[in-house]
Amino acid sequence: MTRTYKSDISAAIHETAFDLHQISLLSKQTMKAFDETCLTPVPKLSSREIKTIRQKNHASQAVFARYLNVTTGLVSQWERGERSPSGPALKLLSIVQKKGLDALL
Repeated sequence: MTRTYKSDISAAIHETAFDLHQISLLSKQTMKAFDETCLTPVPKLSSREIKTIRQKNHASQAVFARYLNVTTGLVSQWERGERSPSGPALKLLSIVQKKGLDALL
């Protein structure tokens, strides 16, 4: 898995911590703290940004929903600002924003 770090120093620290965790010298809780500190969080997307991502990929809401494995109604709610994507859905949207829908094939 490709990880995005806040800085080169954060990358080095996190990779060292991960190695220590792999050999059981660092607890799961401590590793989670390193993840939160070192890794770049996925930025939230506005309803307008989500609609723009879909339109740039020339997809209807139904097609876009199929690519993301969500319902058409959920995509519609995101675009109207009634709900906000989070977790895996937000990560997928950020990938599509950067690389296009073909990245999900």
